[in-house]
Amino acid sequence: MKIIIAGGGEVGFHLAKLLSYESLDITLIDKDKDRLNYAESHLDIRVVRGNAMSLSSMNEAQVTESDLFIAVTAQESVNITICALAKQLGSKKTIARISNIELIKAQDSISFQNIGIDEIISPEELAAEEIQQLLDQSAFSNSYEFEGGALTLIGTKLNENVPFVGKTVKEAASFFPDVHFMPVAVQRKGTQSTQIPRGDTRFEIGDTVFFITLKEGVEELYKLTGKTKASIKNVMILGGGRIGYNTARELCDKKFNVTLVEKNKKKAFEIADLLPNALVVHGDGRIAELLEEENITSMDAFISVTENSETNIMSCLMAHTKKVKKTIALVENMDYFQLSYSIGIDTLINKKLLTANTIFRYIRKGEVVDMKTLNNLNVEILEFVVNVNSEVANYKIKDIEFPRTAIIGGVIKDGKGIIALGDYNILPGDRIVVCCLPRSLKRIERLFL
Repeated sequence: MKIIIAGGGEVGFHLAKLLSYESLDITLIDKDKDRLNYAESHLDIRVVRGNAMSLSSMNEAQVTESDLFIAVTAQESVNITICALAKQLGSKKTIARISNIELIKAQDSISFQNIGIDEIISPEELAAEEIQQLLDQSAFSNSYEFEGGALTLIGTKLNENVPFVGKTVKEAASFFPDVHFMPVAVQRKGTQSTQIPRGDTRFEIGDTVFFITLKEGVEELYKLTGKTKASIKNVMILGGGRIGYNTARELCDKKFNVTLVEKNKKKAFEIADLLPNALVVHGDGRIAELLEEENITSMDAFISVTENSETNIMSCLMAHTKKVKKTIALVENMDYFQLSYSIGIDTLINKKLLTANTIFRYIRKGEVVDMKTLNNLNVEILEFVVNVNSEVANYKIKDIEFPRTAIIGGVIKDGKGIIALGDYNILPGDRIVVCCLPRSLKRIERLFL
């Protein structure tokens, strides 16, 4: 598969890095010599120095032979234009990064396909959506919905009070005859080792466990894990950039009480005009006295999304000491994910990882309609559509030669979620949510071709 990425900034470089691991033919276009030198020396990719708007640069990158063209430069107008050009020149599929919320919301009324753009993505909007899902399931460290909540992915850390700690998956299942959730990944305490749980896998104190659950299973998991579903009403957001503004706007629409702190005076006044239902404070959110003046102790959630990762982490730690129920920090350094639990931050989010999740489904074999990569875990969760010719079609789950390093978490049939066990018969049209380790990915893809 030949992929061209236009734009070697943080998102473009990260995409090139992740895609290069897939042994794909990657070409990166950028004007910045230093960026390209760094990318070429650290990644197994081809680079083209030049303006992505230039036809000569596109020809040098061999756009006519490309399977996927991804435009992630800093200028959305450039991304839209070069995707349209790439499509005209013969690229099979194009993806443009944009930031304009009006364009994102208008996808039902505007056909971007007609101008040559197959998909538009916004890292900032993806981050804002992730934050809202995390607030909806406030007691859990990770949350992700498939098909509007037909199935939900939830991650939580097990303490000594969880009734199935010390039991195997099979033993734990015997306590819950009406199965509404399925464990799909386990990370042992203090390790970077991820396991796909089988019947003999034993739950241990400190494990981080990810479940696929039905809507009714969410409440069961709250009870079983000893988590309290805290009511989130008062939210403080540090940083008035695109993510902070988008999050504040969406939360205001949902009638949350929002306080937004922005240190740039001009930007603070602009946001105040745009969001009359939010309290916008001009000030430096790194100063504890300011946060105390703005009643941080009365907040249910604190979200730090400034452009500085260290500021976001430190301010969330400060909020944690003030007994704020939920803290979320935006970080750019992936290494920080290993520290999130140990330093007292509930959840870290990363724009690059969220963008990669969205784009990766276009390079997977089989009909992948959704995909989620878990923070700091080397597993992928994919939603496949079963076709008539798929190997799994018309077989019971127990009769499929499924790798031990992969598991079916659930099935979505006619829009309804099902926790499918061994006797479930997979049919064409079913949407199957699979969790797998990287080494079993190619086998899984072949099953759903």
